[in-house]
Amino acid sequence: MNLPSKKGWVAVALLWLVALLNYFDRLMLTSMRDPIKEAIPMSDAQFGLLSAVFLWIYAAASPLGGHLADRFGKRRLILASLALWSAVTCWTGYTRTFGELLAARACMGLSEACYIPAALALLSDHHRGRTRSLATGIHMSGIYTGAALGGLGGWAADHWGWRAGFIGFGGFGLMYALVLFRWLEDAPDAPADSGAHTGIAAAPAEPAAPLSVLFENQGFRILLVVNLFWGISSWVTSAWLPTFLREHFHLSLTQAGFSASAPVQTAAFAGVLLGGFLTDRWRSSEPRARTLLPALLFFLAAPALFFAVSTENLPWAIAGLALLGLSRGGFDANHMPIVRELLPERQSATAYGFLNFCSCSAGGLMIYVGGLMKDAAIDLGLIFEAVAAGLLVLALLLLRVLPARRPDPEPVVSLPDSL
Repeated sequence: MNLPSKKGWVAVALLWLVALLNYFDRLMLTSMRDPIKEAIPMSDAQFGLLSAVFLWIYAAASPLGGHLADRFGKRRLILASLALWSAVTCWTGYTRTFGELLAARACMGLSEACYIPAALALLSDHHRGRTRSLATGIHMSGIYTGAALGGLGGWAADHWGWRAGFIGFGGFGLMYALVLFRWLEDAPDAPADSGAHTGIAAAPAEPAAPLSVLFENQGFRILLVVNLFWGISSWVTSAWLPTFLREHFHLSLTQAGFSASAPVQTAAFAGVLLGGFLTDRWRSSEPRARTLLPALLFFLAAPALFFAVSTENLPWAIAGLALLGLSRGGFDANHMPIVRELLPERQSATAYGFLNFCSCSAGGLMIYVGGLMKDAAIDLGLIFEAVAAGLLVLALLLLRVLPARRPDPEPVVSLPDSL
C-alpha cells in the first residue's frame, strides 16, 4: 500500500498558497488599470499589450520551465520561481515608464512559467496512488482562489496606492519563499512510475534528452491537441465572455463581469475538488477514470455552452456557464495525473510545460481573433458556438489518450475514510 506520507499533504498545503499567489500576482495589474494609467501614460492598446506580452512569454517559457524542473529538481525550481516572480512583483511597484512596466511583465511571464509544471510534478511524486487526482485538485483550487481574489488589487490600490500594493504583495511572496525553503521537500525516489497505459515497457528517464520519448508517445501527442482546444475554450471565455454577456443581455459592466466569472469560477472550484475525489475512487475499478470523467463533463458542457450563448434567459445562461466551469475543474484535477500515466516520472514536468505552451499559445491567438471579430462587427456568439463544438472534439480526443487496458496495473492504495 502506497499511502502518501504526511509530507505529501504538507506539500499540498504549502503549494496551495503559492498557486494562489501565482494567479493573484499576475492578475493584479488588470484591477489597477486606472491608477496605473494615470501614473504611467499609455494607450489602451499599450495596456492590453502588458497582458499579451506576459501570456506570450509565459507560453514560450513553459517547456523550458518543465525541463529545468526535471533536470535540476522540482523543489529547487519552485523556490526559485516564487522568489523571482515575487521580486518582479515588487519591481513593478517601482516602474516609472511604460518600457520598464513592459519589461517587468515579460520577466513575470518568464518566472511564473517555471512554477506550474514543477509543482504539479512534485505533488504527483508525493501522491503515487489513489490520492493523486485529489491532491492535484486541491492545489488547483488555489489557482481558482487566486483568480477570484485578483480584484483585491483594486482594493489595495484604493487604500495603499497601486505601487504599495505591488510592493506589499511581492514582499509577502519573498517571505513565504523562506517558509517553503524550510518545510517543502522533494518526494523520495520510487520504483519506475512509467506510463503503464502506453503499452511500452517502463523506460528509464532521459534527463539530458527527454523530447524523443515525449513525442514518440502517441497518447502525449493526442494530449497536445487536447490542450489546443482546451486553451481556446479557457482563454476565449475568460477574455470575451463579459463583453458578450453585457451586449447580449444588456447588462452593466459590473453585472456582466459578475455573471461571467462567478458561476464559472465557483463551479470550477467545486469541480476541481469533486473531480479529483471521484476520479481517485472510480479508478480502483476503471483504469481510464482520469480521462473518462473529464470527457463526460466536456460532453455535457458543450451543449450547455451552446445553449448559454443562444438563450435570452440570463439565469439559464448562467446555469450553462456553471456546467462549463465544472468541466474545467474536472479536467484540471486530472491533467497532470494523466501525464503521469503516459510518461516516466522524470519527464512529467517537461511534458506539462509543452502542454501549457499549446494551451496558452492557442488561447492567446483566439483572444486576438475575438478582437478582430469584434472590430468587424461580427457577433461574438459565433466564436462561443465554435468553442462549444471544440469541447466535443476535446472530449472525443480524451477518450483516445489512454487505451482500454493497462498491461501493468498501478498499485491501488486505500483512501482514508476521512477523505
